[in-house]
Amino acid sequence: MRSDTPSRSSSHTAEARPAHAATGWAALFSGGNAARSITLSAGVVLHAVNLYMAMTVLPSAVRDIGGMRYYTWNTSLFVAASIVGSSLSARALGRFGPRAAYGLAVAVFAAGAVLCATAPVMPAMLAGRVMQGIGSGLLVSMAYAVIRLVFPPGLWPRAMSMLSSMWGVATLIGPAIGGLFAGLGVWRAAFWTLAALCIPFAILATSVLPRGTGADAGGGPGIAWRQIALMVGSVLCLAVAGASPHGWVNLAGCLLVLALFGALAWLERRGGTRLLPAGALVWGSSLAPLYALMGCLALTVEVIEIFAPLFLQDLHRQSPLTAGYLSVLMAAGWSTGSVLNAGAPPRRVARALVVAPVLGLAGIVFLAVYLSVPTDGTWQAMAPVCITFLMVGAGIGTAWPHLLTRVLLAAPPADRDLASASLTTVQLYTTALAGAWAGMIANIAGLADPGGVAGAERAAFWVFALFALVPAAGILEGCSFLQKRTKKL
Repeated sequence: MRSDTPSRSSSHTAEARPAHAATGWAALFSGGNAARSITLSAGVVLHAVNLYMAMTVLPSAVRDIGGMRYYTWNTSLFVAASIVGSSLSARALGRFGPRAAYGLAVAVFAAGAVLCATAPVMPAMLAGRVMQGIGSGLLVSMAYAVIRLVFPPGLWPRAMSMLSSMWGVATLIGPAIGGLFAGLGVWRAAFWTLAALCIPFAILATSVLPRGTGADAGGGPGIAWRQIALMVGSVLCLAVAGASPHGWVNLAGCLLVLALFGALAWLERRGGTRLLPAGALVWGSSLAPLYALMGCLALTVEVIEIFAPLFLQDLHRQSPLTAGYLSVLMAAGWSTGSVLNAGAPPRRVARALVVAPVLGLAGIVFLAVYLSVPTDGTWQAMAPVCITFLMVGAGIGTAWPHLLTRVLLAAPPADRDLASASLTTVQLYTTALAGAWAGMIANIAGLADPGGVAGAERAAFWVFALFALVPAAGILEGCSFLQKRTKKL
């Protein structure tokens, strides 16, 4: 029998579940857990489908309502708003409880979708994207937080794997929806479809999720507005600087971003209201290497996802749809690795945290060499690229759910809500930085000037070659984690 009272004895909280509870996939999709699993997964799918769908329909939208100058702001503002939403999730859960918080998040998301669907000019579209971003950030971040509330710890790795695999599902659905409506000349219908999907999702979420969190204090943690402002400001600063053709502006933007991040780290370490759990940005803590490895793996994946479709079209004669779906193979590998390794023993998990950046480094170095040389685009020429995408995705997907679980377990008990919210915040932040930094490198390499095939060749090489430093740093973090674990044994 489901209890809806927000007491510590609530059957929805992980603390109230017996320690001997089943931990297999069957336990995650049986009884009341099935509806909760579907609800949390649907929230992630809604966010991810919106992300990939919007990328497909935005060119058509811009041709219709104008505003090409602000084209990239559709993504920048969406990600920045998602960071804000993600940062507010812990507060929303503590104040309203999962049921009402999910209802609020999906309402904001749906309102943004309607505004995009009816936008007569670009400013209205941007406002809708901001609302969608806030709602999306709340939905994804709360999904990770609610795992801790509705499932026992033994199911956390499988639940994390389940949410990770939803990105693979979304990459198949999002481009298809966007491509269908854009091809028919009715791009607005894509946003109307998202708004309509919010209705059954809202009914499901407000029916199966608990009313309260099971904690004594219902207000939740405070909001780290200064840190959020620094994080969002650094993203927008880097995006603006990366678009400039002047090298001194690029350099100034990078230095300013480093200064803003330094200010963020200082605020986090000095106490008070924090955005991340204690120790997350303290060198030598148990959390710092986990967050560093998260950032390295996310940056590796994102730079490939952002630029591989472009280079496949410009240098390897692939259509936009084909290039998009070739890149989806990385998400398919990620989902497969997450599911297959969900129940791995601790020793294999520790090794996976080292293997993941190794495969990421091998893959991104190969892409730097191979994608920068034009081919005829036949399936024989694309087969090595497909294998690389699958390899990188599977390697990182194998480690990712366990990495997130370790963040939750390593965080101080009082900071568990912050740790849950931070999983999405860090991923969104690294996504935004990956796009901005890679865009800056590509522009410097000549993607826009001189442009053409020559510019694309140089950009393809330098973007991936320089970003190879990221998984290389991840290898060091993974080895450090493995060495500390061996000492404990």
